[in-house]
Amino acid sequence: MKRQIIYLNLFVILLLCSCSKSEADNKDWQMIWNDEFETDGAPDATKWTFSGRRSPDWACYCTDQLENAEVFNGVLLLRGTVNENPGDTARFQTGCIQTKGKFDFKYGKLEVRAKLSKGQGSWPAIWMMPAEGVYGGWPKSGEIDVMEHLNFDPYFYQTIHSSHVDELKQKDNPIYFAKASFKEGEFNVFGLEWYPDRLDFLINGKKTFTYPKVEGQDAVQWPFDQNFYIILNQALGGNWPGPVNAEDLPVEMQVDWVRVYQRNKD
Repeated sequence: MKRQIIYLNLFVILLLCSCSKSEADNKDWQMIWNDEFETDGAPDATKWTFSGRRSPDWACYCTDQLENAEVFNGVLLLRGTVNENPGDTARFQTGCIQTKGKFDFKYGKLEVRAKLSKGQGSWPAIWMMPAEGVYGGWPKSGEIDVMEHLNFDPYFYQTIHSSHVDELKQKDNPIYFAKASFKEGEFNVFGLEWYPDRLDFLINGKKTFTYPKVEGQDAVQWPFDQNFYIILNQALGGNWPGPVNAEDLPVEMQVDWVRVYQRNKD
């Protein structure tokens, strides 16, 4: 009995220490924006807009149909489906929403708790684009991809784009992307900590890789000193994931919440 009491006390101490550490970590950050997706129906129009259908691969099937971007039972559902609308010539429809014109930020932490499904041609993504594009059109003003998943892969990609990477082809000086595993079929927290001198990418609180600002370089290598907005989408097809297998549809990215923090001032 004494031994059991000792073990129990040790367990309580360890639990308290764990909680204290978590609380201390949280005190370093203050939430400045979030969406918990608590109201059923269309995404909150005060926070999100539809991305709209455009020519890039990720956007060529975007729609504002509720069946492709819907909040239900506390979760945002972004779906890729076969298009059954006779008045629309696109073969597929995809859910694509963004905070452009509603919210953007510079430096801080972004966390998105999401669950991914799989299928040939599936391409869900959590990413960020510059609000103003002060250094010019893509890729000059940068792009930050917090999560991109392809097809049936057991891993996902975290990537940055810039003139340094995409025009000068400096793809290993420094390394511009990483692949990381995730809990398949479960919710995961995809994260980014953004500082004036680096981008730290994370999965479930663990760092996957860091993209640094290189000393002596200018906006060609580091355009990440301006406000960016958030994009969530469940794309289909394109050059990267390849052709879509309609038999695998629908696919969907489920988003439990999106939270943005900035560091508390010392």
